[in-house]
Amino acid sequence: MKHPFTLCAMVLATVVATQAQAVEIQVGYAYSATFDPTFERMMQGFSKAHPDIQVTFRATYENYEDATNTVLREAVANTLPDVSFQALNRQALLVERGIAKPLDPYIAREADFETDGYHKAMLDLSTFDGAIYGLPFSVSTPISFYNMDILRAAGVETLPSTWDEVIAACNRIKVNTDKEPLYWEWNISGNWLLQAAMWSQGVPMIKDGKLNMDNPEGLKALETAKAIFQDCGMKNVVGGDAAKSLAAGDLAMFFSSTAYVGFVDRSKIGDWEFVTAPYPGINGAPQALPAGGNSSMLTSGSDDPEVLEAAWQFIKFATSGEGAAAVALTTGYVPPNKVANALLMEDFYTKNANKLTAVNQLPLLSEWFAYPGDNGLAVTQVIEDHLESIFVGDAHNMEELRDDLVEEVNALLPR
Repeated sequence: MKHPFTLCAMVLATVVATQAQAVEIQVGYAYSATFDPTFERMMQGFSKAHPDIQVTFRATYENYEDATNTVLREAVANTLPDVSFQALNRQALLVERGIAKPLDPYIAREADFETDGYHKAMLDLSTFDGAIYGLPFSVSTPISFYNMDILRAAGVETLPSTWDEVIAACNRIKVNTDKEPLYWEWNISGNWLLQAAMWSQGVPMIKDGKLNMDNPEGLKALETAKAIFQDCGMKNVVGGDAAKSLAAGDLAMFFSSTAYVGFVDRSKIGDWEFVTAPYPGINGAPQALPAGGNSSMLTSGSDDPEVLEAAWQFIKFATSGEGAAAVALTTGYVPPNKVANALLMEDFYTKNANKLTAVNQLPLLSEWFAYPGDNGLAVTQVIEDHLESIFVGDAHNMEELRDDLVEEVNALLPR
């Protein structure tokens, strides 16, 4: 279900609209529960800096797949938003379709704009044929969330560093407490955590344009998923509901995006100890992890130079300096550039240690793969369907499932 933007930001937009000769731009983004507080905070500064620009936020996209599908439909209907926040692994499709506009002409006109200030791994993912089509807005890695009170009650003294240790902790929690042991957000956007299972073994999920799981690492990734689902008795809920269970003190371990840190901090019930830690690996610490998050893209269908310039001013503000600092202050994401980090208090991460986990994992950032060709979104769903068959108990032989998955996916990819 989509939600309109919050009242606070709507009021801000109305105030801006009263300014004489205001230029209106429309902006779309996903994940209302995560990013509404971010844009509320950001708009306070943007409205003061740009009283001549009226920002209207469209109904939020439900998730990143919805964001891309919606923009593809809007391109056909000629109703595109001027700015759209899109997942890093979905940018290529919008570039290929001619929907996203290159930002280089705008960057070139900025006397003091430093692209070097952005995390290189993120900026590289927005660069196509040498042109920049998106500026990174939020940087994420998968991390571990723990309720230390439940772990101690279960007799778990050391935080798990591998999935075998996670599953052993699950068994202790099931025996010694009445709490939910674990939630692993397997169906998060873009098969992100399955890609994490591959990258953690040092193996890319896509190689030479094909699904690269026809190997021992692919089998191990699926066997690990099966163990998580079946040995831990994981509930069949969505990630947002699992985060609520964690915040309520009912869930012991939660594995997903660092984006949830801000939500848990705001929603935490009781005085139990909340701790984040590095993401578990397979047979040791992860060798790499997929870069998560989204970028701000110029998707306007307008030919009006004033509208395009206003959209650029919003993109620039949102991804650098004060706007980007709001990302760290309201979520668990890492700011996309060094200027934003400089604007944060020097002791920010000392006071917010749970947000430091993702920062420490930045050296592991690797590509969050988009599946090439027109069937990229369909491939995402095919992989999710196969994972769901493990979750619900319909699939038992992981080698057979892997082989079927590889064959089905590669049939959808360009030859």
